[in-house]
Amino acid sequence: MNRVFTNILRLSLLVLLSACSTRYHITQDKAPLRVPTEFEMHDAQVTNEPKSVSTGRPYTIQGKRYTPMSDEKGYTEIGVASWYGRKFHGYHTSNGEIFNMFDMSAAHKTLPLPSFVKVTNTDNGRTAIVRVNDRGPFHDDRLIDLSYAAAYKLGYHLNGTAKVKVEAITIDRSAPRLTYIQVAAGSNLDHLKSLSATLQSRFQLQTPIHSEKGLYKLRLGPILDDKTAQAVLDKLRKGKYKHAFLLYSEHQL
Repeated sequence: MNRVFTNILRLSLLVLLSACSTRYHITQDKAPLRVPTEFEMHDAQVTNEPKSVSTGRPYTIQGKRYTPMSDEKGYTEIGVASWYGRKFHGYHTSNGEIFNMFDMSAAHKTLPLPSFVKVTNTDNGRTAIVRVNDRGPFHDDRLIDLSYAAAYKLGYHLNGTAKVKVEAITIDRSAPRLTYIQVAAGSNLDHLKSLSATLQSRFQLQTPIHSEKGLYKLRLGPILDDKTAQAVLDKLRKGKYKHAFLLYSEHQL
């Protein structure tokens, strides 16, 4: 009897460990069990939303480094679109929202989050306006990943992929986007204060120190001009600050 109980316990633990080994409840993505409604396929409403600071940082996936754009205005590109559905439904997107396969949304590797794009299926001329709130698809041959509802509206939900044209839609801002350079981070506040004074004297820029969960982050800025920000970043990286990176914000950090 004890041996039977032990075997059952071992089997239960194996099942539990197997379930915990993957983030998603299914391994392969699937289409939903119903088609999107007409209301769900209405184009996303374009708004002038604040951009996510955290998703504007450079990141590395599968050994490849991606640097998000500072501004999507004027962005146009032609490439392959795929779609994602049930596997990711109900899970968090890159900017912390919950993915809904019936929303008009999309994932892109480098567009600011959130942003809005018009996607045109070049084979049939169908269009959809979607809100980009996620990162991906991480395949070299794919440009954008649309929600199932958006793919259905464009008419390629059965094929899996389609050739599309992606065009950013923007609303003019009342104030310019602010650029910062994160130079260093650490728990030694005195060291960062000393470094702050040195960098402020060298570049004639503000050097705010931001505290986040016990970690202090030293930044340069705000900088209103992208070219100036890039020039300062290049100088920092040529020195001992090789991991410095740009941050973008709608407000002062």
